[in-house]
Amino acid sequence: MTANPKEPIGVSIVEDDTEIREHLETLLSRASGFRCVSTHPNAEEAVKRLPDLAPDVVLMDINLPGMSGIEAVRQLKGRMSKGHFLMLTVYEDGDRIFESLKAGASGYLLKRTPGIKLLEAVRDVWSGGSPMSSQIARKVVQYFSGLPAPTSELDSLSSREQEVLDQLARGRLYKEIADTLGISLDTVRKHLQSIYGKLHVHSRTEAVVKFLQR
Repeated sequence: MTANPKEPIGVSIVEDDTEIREHLETLLSRASGFRCVSTHPNAEEAVKRLPDLAPDVVLMDINLPGMSGIEAVRQLKGRMSKGHFLMLTVYEDGDRIFESLKAGASGYLLKRTPGIKLLEAVRDVWSGGSPMSSQIARKVVQYFSGLPAPTSELDSLSSREQEVLDQLARGRLYKEIADTLGISLDTVRKHLQSIYGKLHVHSRTEAVVKFLQR
C-alpha cells in the first residue's frame, strides 16, 4: 500500500527518553509530508491507544521500561493491520533485530540515523519497504549466510527479480534500487509484486529472509 502524496504520513512515536521523543516529534512536525499523530513514553500506553489512533507508521524504541518494544509490536500487529512498525535502537544487536522482524516490524534503524535518512525510511516503510541501516543489513546477511533453505521458489525468479531482491537484502531504498538497476520506481514495484507472488510472502522482510536463507 502506498501513501497518498496529498495526505501527510501519520506517525506515532513510542520512546521513553524525553529528549529523543521531543526531537523526533519536532522533526516530523517540521517536515513536509508528515504529521505526528501521538507520542508515548512507554509500551503499555502505546498498546492501549495506538489501535484507535491508527497511525500509518510507528517509530518504536526497542528498549522500553516495562513491556519491550518487541512485545508491543507483537501485540499491536494483529490490531493494526494497516500500520507499519519501524524499530529504533542504539544497539546493533542481532538477536533483537530478528525478534523484532519476527514480531512484525518492517524495518530497523539506529537512533543515530540522520533526520533526513529517518524520514526517507518512514516513507519507504509506508510504501511497502523494509529499511535497515547498512550496519544492520550486514548483520542480517551474516546471520542467514550459513542457514540452508529450499531454493525451488527462488529458482522461479527471473534474473532481474533476483537482482531486485539482492538490492532489497542490502537494505536499499526503492529509489536507490531503481537508480542502481537503471529502471523506474514503478518497475521496481512491479518486480516486487511478482517476487512476493512467486515466494508466497506478503512483505519485503519475508522475501529478504527467504533470499538470505538460500
